[in-house]
Amino acid sequence: MTDDWSVGKLDLDAYLARIGYTGPASGTSEPSQALLAELHRAHLAAIPFENLDIMLGRGVNADLESIQDKLIYARRGGYCYEHGQLFAAALERLGFTVDRLLARVVPDGEPMRPRTHLTLRVGAGSQDWLADVGFGSSPPVPLAWRAGPQEADGWVYEVVTGEADGTWKLRELQGADWVTLYRVEDQRVYPADVVMSNHYTSTYPDSWFTWQPILVRRVAGAIHSIVGRGYTVTAPGYVKDRCTLTDEEFAAALTEVFGLTFTDDDLATLTAAPSAPPAM
Repeated sequence: MTDDWSVGKLDLDAYLARIGYTGPASGTSEPSQALLAELHRAHLAAIPFENLDIMLGRGVNADLESIQDKLIYARRGGYCYEHGQLFAAALERLGFTVDRLLARVVPDGEPMRPRTHLTLRVGAGSQDWLADVGFGSSPPVPLAWRAGPQEADGWVYEVVTGEADGTWKLRELQGADWVTLYRVEDQRVYPADVVMSNHYTSTYPDSWFTWQPILVRRVAGAIHSIVGRGYTVTAPGYVKDRCTLTDEEFAAALTEVFGLTFTDDDLATLTAAPSAPPAM
């Protein structure tokens, strides 16, 4: 059997230590919904969503060894292709079945966009779950792969399957409105597909990730996010508290809110990063 996703190269013990999981080790745990939810929560709390290597001119490598070096050993964050592959590899090593799927991040009624998000469908217990630790404002726990609203820590979502065009959608109740976060064609994804999507996301001039810092961290009861210099804390019910950060506040937030450490030179580069789109 081939290891297309390099799952065998994962340092599982180091990953579990990185997310602070102290339960049963590989081979002794049951691939249950309860274990999946515990790992999902731990991953979100420990590893932030961030695109700062693009701001630093280093780009993003989408192979598992590079992801492991960055997110585990260097204690950095990453974005969807990094989070999704790392979490998928850990789940498979723990006995879960995992489908890696690419999604289009596009609200209803807008022109179709390319597939620029990696999400996971995980078999646990007697059913499938949407497990997504790499969306930034990811659901706090896996969601059952079924129709109908699902409440999670005060947030409300639904996984809509059986769309007329053959896709399924993740939707979130934002205030009084249902908003489609992304849609997925249910087809097999290969590592080469992720390489191509990652290249587009990390290099295309119109990609949000190529010209401004983006960081997100979910903690108990809130989502903390920075886009450019805008800092937002979102509470359940989609209640938002916003402010604009100074250079000093931005640098402090990297450590104090997102748990990241950079050299002085890297901080100088990051604080000089633009917070508005480039002129066309």
